[in-house]
Amino acid sequence: MLLRAIGAGIADMIFPPRCIACPEPTDAPHGLCPACWRETHFIAGAACRRCGVPLLGDEAGDADVCDGCLRHPPAWDRGAAAVLYEGAGRRVVLSLKHGDRLDTVGPLAAWMAAAGRDLLAGADVIAPTPLHWRRLARRRYNQSAELAKRIGRLSGRPVAVDLLCRVRATKPQERMNRLSRAANQAGAFAVPARRRAEVAGRSVLLVDDVLTSGATLSACADTLRAAGAARVDVLVLARVAFDDSREL
Repeated sequence: MLLRAIGAGIADMIFPPRCIACPEPTDAPHGLCPACWRETHFIAGAACRRCGVPLLGDEAGDADVCDGCLRHPPAWDRGAAAVLYEGAGRRVVLSLKHGDRLDTVGPLAAWMAAAGRDLLAGADVIAPTPLHWRRLARRRYNQSAELAKRIGRLSGRPVAVDLLCRVRATKPQERMNRLSRAANQAGAFAVPARRRAEVAGRSVLLVDDVLTSGATLSACADTLRAAGAARVDVLVLARVAFDDSREL
């Protein structure tokens, strides 16, 4: 232990720890600098129990469901998110997704495990949203699967990274509205025959990096229910606070 501590101290002198959201130095590894901490909006307090978005004013009532989920109920049961998809929260998502920053998986998964503590307590199995094999070949890793595996280790819950597979490549959804996103994801997922026994009658916790309109997660939830899942919840790293794609 002493040698390990000495080695870590020497490494920090040569390569000082950096903020996971920017190049600024930090006091400890895998953390945020003061500026990024101030602009990371952790979701705490009243939040929608379906999608995790913070609730304000009249929305924060007994129902604990946001207006968006009341108008367009998602296919899953409950949901939670760690941060809002803005500021430093957006930067850490993009650096993990497109910047090969697998070193951030640990702290980001810890944020998610804290936000989804109640969901994890009732989960029989954790599953990530899958990538199509062509996209996986280009990216070399599925960021949702990496987060799911680390959350499984933190929570002690089993993880099945191939519980779902993406059987059809879909178009990028950035410029699509809610209905177009739903149509884009329809029929895109399947539960492999070898995994059906792990789904039937069980509570599945879906893990993804970002929740925008919910089209992808709803398509996954519909697929799991068709395979016999008793319950489907979702846990995401970041939640878009408001998105026009929820409307027509």
